[in-house]
Amino acid sequence: MPSAFSNGDTAWVLASSALVLLMTPGLAFFYGGMVRAKSVLNMLMMNFIAIAVVTILWVLYGWSVAFGNVGSGDGTGNAVWGGLKQWALHDIGQGFGTGASGGSLYGATGVPTIAVVCFQLMFAIITPALISGAIADRTKFVGWAIYVAGWVTLVYFPVAHWVFSPNGFIFFKLHVMDFAGGTAVHINAGAAGLAMAMVLGKRVGFGRDPMRPHNVPFVMLGVGLLWFGWFGFNAGSALGANGQASMVFINTQVATCTAMVGWLIAEKIQHGTFTSLGAASGAVAGLVAITPACASVSPLGAMFVGLIPGFVCCYAVNLKHRFGYDDSLDVVGVHLVGGVLGTVLIGFFATKEMVSGYSNGAEAGLFYGGGATQLLRQAAGAGIVLAYSFVISYVLGWVLNKTIGMRITADAEVEGIDSTEHSETAYDWGRLGASLRGALAGADTGVGDGVPATVAAKAVAAPSSQDQAETSDKDAQEGIKA
Repeated sequence: MPSAFSNGDTAWVLASSALVLLMTPGLAFFYGGMVRAKSVLNMLMMNFIAIAVVTILWVLYGWSVAFGNVGSGDGTGNAVWGGLKQWALHDIGQGFGTGASGGSLYGATGVPTIAVVCFQLMFAIITPALISGAIADRTKFVGWAIYVAGWVTLVYFPVAHWVFSPNGFIFFKLHVMDFAGGTAVHINAGAAGLAMAMVLGKRVGFGRDPMRPHNVPFVMLGVGLLWFGWFGFNAGSALGANGQASMVFINTQVATCTAMVGWLIAEKIQHGTFTSLGAASGAVAGLVAITPACASVSPLGAMFVGLIPGFVCCYAVNLKHRFGYDDSLDVVGVHLVGGVLGTVLIGFFATKEMVSGYSNGAEAGLFYGGGATQLLRQAAGAGIVLAYSFVISYVLGWVLNKTIGMRITADAEVEGIDSTEHSETAYDWGRLGASLRGALAGADTGVGDGVPATVAAKAVAAPSSQDQAETSDKDAQEGIKA
């Protein structure tokens, strides 16, 4: 490797790439714990197939469309489209240089382009995976895989160019600050989730049957992995192990914690209690909100960038009941609302010292002497991505649903998407039930664990929670047929 490159910075970017990849399995556990027991495997599979599909397309043409030939000096790409000059990572190879001659993104960063290709790939993977939470329990696996391929091609790759590429029009023309993806990732995915929830319609029994998380420890495990990986997501975007990455790191931590507190306060006001699911959701809301703002605000500003969305998003998840769309796992309330708030709040809290690190002519926020100019720019950037993503996502989903079909049948949904789409179940209810009945029956003869006979009789006679859930779903289906 040429001496102009920094081994330390390159190692940090590659390590950050691995951290961001870990976020997708973390998301799978976070979402998987929130669905019903009969849908958890499908949720895990929806996230894992996104890794495979997006990786293939990213190498073939995604990188080229998103970043063109940045730094090559050959004039390819424009403010809207990066071009196809570097299809299949053509002309990247191992011949690295720095600055305008090619090799390093954003000039002489000391990091080879191929390392940035790896890093940005992980962003491209998790963005469509976020959408899966909005359409949980009811989406055909093949239809989802095709949708992911179409969506990243038509929506994510171009929007990533607008936001992340130095010649993208949102970054360069509108002077919008979005350090790690509040627009390109969270608003983008949140708007798509809303569109797809509208295209596919409501789950059987939505608004009538309880659809509680089946495994809250899975949810907490998932948010822990997301939180851990998010330091690569945000601090890794500095493309170096430096002072900016350090400031981004602490801002990410601070905002996540204040958002958790904000959500729990709102939850206490609404429902009179604090829940572990609320703590997990609040942490994710904070992570979402600080993503665009982490390199433009001070740690004090980060507290507000976390606290405000944490409080607001707790109320925003109720919008689906008011407006009648079935966003299964609150992608709209957390990612869309949190992404918009995080992007717009930059216009209030961006400091002059932090903004000086941007090369696109951005200005300080309203509270730090910058006036309303940057606030309007941030709102415009958020609005453009939201509108584009919603429209294209809706049209793509509608076309696929009308042609190949994206939604499973009502019967399949009641039976369980794990069984009908994957011929698997996460939990062997029959064996577990037989083992429990055997153990309890043994208690009557003095064999087993010494469970009192009266307790054993009640346990054997009582239907399991899974039986109750399935009965509820069947009753709902009978009502629909009637």
